[in-house]
Amino acid sequence: MTLTKNKYYFEALDYFPYNMSECLDALNYALSYEPEDADSLCLMGRVYSEVLKDYETGKKYFEEAMQSNIANVNTPKFYIECLLSNEDYEEAEKLIEYALKMKGIDKAEILNCKSLLSERKGDNKKALEILKEARIFSYCRSTLDILDDREKLVQEKMPETNKKEETE
Repeated sequence: MTLTKNKYYFEALDYFPYNMSECLDALNYALSYEPEDADSLCLMGRVYSEVLKDYETGKKYFEEAMQSNIANVNTPKFYIECLLSNEDYEEAEKLIEYALKMKGIDKAEILNCKSLLSERKGDNKKALEILKEARIFSYCRSTLDILDDREKLVQEKMPETNKKEETE
């Protein structure tokens, strides 16, 4: 059954987010073969949170994915992004702290989410500090580019006096 489930999961992943009809068909097949598959549940959460902007339903799928496999390193990043979009900052903060302790997780991605949390709370200076920490855990050019873009964005949002202090 796992091979069949994986086939449909990978099809769904391939279709996401460009062909949602085919994505949902494949995802429903994958979940029918293995209803507690964390990766399939996570992708369903992404469908609801990223495409449909139904954050509450997305959160339910992410919670189910976490309960199904607490060690799955794919779920926390997308779950955190859903929580941030839904302005569930306390939940996001707890999940970030948990995720940073997970073995094998991309810490740069999670720290980028933590920076976004600080920025959404209005603490741009802390957001910049976290982005600097995230650079330590960046092991590819694309991640560094993302962090550089985020850093520029946060700096542009800061008042002129704070910008001068940061550059000194």
